[in-house]
Amino acid sequence: MEGILGLLKLRVKRGINLAVRDAKSSDPYLVATLDGQKTKTKVIKGNCNPVWDDELTLTMRDPKTPISIAVYDRDRFSNDDSMGVADIDVKPYIECLKKGLDLKNVPNGTKLERIQPKKQNYLSDESCIVWENGKIVQDMVVRLTDVECGEVVLQIELIPVAGCKLHV
Repeated sequence: MEGILGLLKLRVKRGINLAVRDAKSSDPYLVATLDGQKTKTKVIKGNCNPVWDDELTLTMRDPKTPISIAVYDRDRFSNDDSMGVADIDVKPYIECLKKGLDLKNVPNGTKLERIQPKKQNYLSDESCIVWENGKIVQDMVVRLTDVECGEVVLQIELIPVAGCKLHV
């Protein structure tokens, strides 16, 4: 586990108003890439508002490296069509973890940090880093680019490797 900061859990909840790439709908799936690793969700057939509820796990080595996501339409007889891309900046989340907050007496659902949407962070709305069920998680709605429409609802959580120091 040399050089590994932790396991990054990417909970891919759902897509909103994804682009139509087939006759009337699409068969979307999401691919997440981090530090050369790739993982993907299941394909949801015929739905531009898919509910994936998939949990993808990636190994995090560099807290400055964003998670790249890409949504595709599965095609049977040709190359899959792109339905948009985005990068997820994990630095605000890592900064919150580095604070070493004492959360023993913090109520469930407490917002630890708020991140406002900017052109550079792909957020559609304010994203909150929250103390939830004994974990620090960040919920977000990410705006897809290089496409006419579409957003993805996600949550990230880092499970640090024992003895690891987080540096951003």
